Amino acid sequence: MAHPAPEPASEDLLRRLAPQVLGALLRRYGHFDAAEDAVQEALLAAARQWPEEGRPRNPRGWLIRVASRRLTDQLRSEDARRRREETAAALTPRDEFVAPPPGEGRAPAEDDTLTLLFLCCRADLPAAGRIALTLRAVGGLTTAEIARALLVPEATLAQRISRAKRRIRTSPSPFGTPAETADREQAQAPEQEQEQERERERERAARLADVLHVLYLIFNEGYTATSGRELQRADLATEAIRLTRAVHALLPDDGEAAGLLALMLLTDARRAARTGPDGSLVPLAEQDRTRWDRDAIAEGVALVSDALTRTPLGPYQLRAAIAAVHDEAAGDEDTDWAEILALYEVLVRLVPGPVERLGHAVAVAMVHGPRRALDLLAALDDDDHLAGHHRLEAVRAHLLEMAGDRAAARAAYAKAAGLTLSTPERRYLQSRAARIAE
Repeated sequence: MAHPAPEPASEDLLRRLAPQVLGALLRRYGHFDAAEDAVQEALLAAARQWPEEGRPRNPRGWLIRVASRRLTDQLRSEDARRRREETAAALTPRDEFVAPPPGEGRAPAEDDTLTLLFLCCRADLPAAGRIALTLRAVGGLTTAEIARALLVPEATLAQRISRAKRRIRTSPSPFGTPAETADREQAQAPEQEQEQERERERERAARLADVLHVLYLIFNEGYTATSGRELQRADLATEAIRLTRAVHALLPDDGEAAGLLALMLLTDARRAARTGPDGSLVPLAEQDRTRWDRDAIAEGVALVSDALTRTPLGPYQLRAAIAAVHDEAAGDEDTDWAEILALYEVLVRLVPGPVERLGHAVAVAMVHGPRRALDLLAALDDDDHLAGHHRLEAVRAHLLEMAGDRAAARAAYAKAAGLTLSTPERRYLQSRAARIAE
């Protein structure tokens, strides 16, 4: 039943509901490709009908009902029905599956999204495919957005997604969160409880790193969009935080899940101060810190402090600790860059990736001067992942400006501006170049 007054089909709402609906369909039918197509058709139907007829009281149930109808229509032929049954048999134990009525899920919406998240990050999928598929199905990113986030060609990314879907379609293993999988086995064979616990730990370890990495990428795309007129996509950042909370609740003793949640909260706390009234980018050093979310900062600091004291050290905890040092400084001039550099030194030993090394170079510049940091950047010029990426040139420009090399800094800012697809970032970089020229 719809509300009397029509409500628009909110793009944010549809993006948030899409993985929940897909997860619900996969629980019932399997057949990833067909289910994904059916969900997209249901979302299009909602975008057409809800503005005229009003938003349903249960938008998720409406979408599941419409998508289920579309999916059963697709699978009506005998050959399609046979493929559906084979996939369902492969994905779900025979004594566990009972199809619920249309519009109702066997598990809560949160569980459906988590199930989809862990399905896409199964250990039997190639790591690159896991990440790409999850960003597409759970994060709602386009193929082009994912390719930019992962620094790979779009055609390569599309192939990874297709291969991952084929692997899911033909794989005999069940899907669900690691805890769900172990619970099923426990119910079927109680005498094997110890072995099931070991299997649960292996399953968790195999999937969790990719799950957290995907959530981190979704958050990053929301916090700083790789393209478009807006600097931030708050819906994506908020959804990444929600999903990370759910993973942390599922695995409360995992330090890296806590560390990632802390990192997101500490970073997202600055959201309101990152843009001016006209949507322009405001760099960290110039932000009005009275606009930062102090409750989010307090929660993030508590999370990472607890994780650092009782769990093995990991990269997300270190990143969160760095963010906490920034957030706890009263002003930019009060930032403890020596502590940040010490944290980066540990981080780049654990994860010597290009993004981590860029951050390390900035910290080196703040402690030891820009010339030493520029030498570190020179080693990144041949990095395949950073080739043609604006962030390397933007950092180089900043360091050159610090070193007093105005002409080189201006050229680097201009080059960085020409490489980014984000309008606010491009305008900011252009303004830096223009300010140096004055």
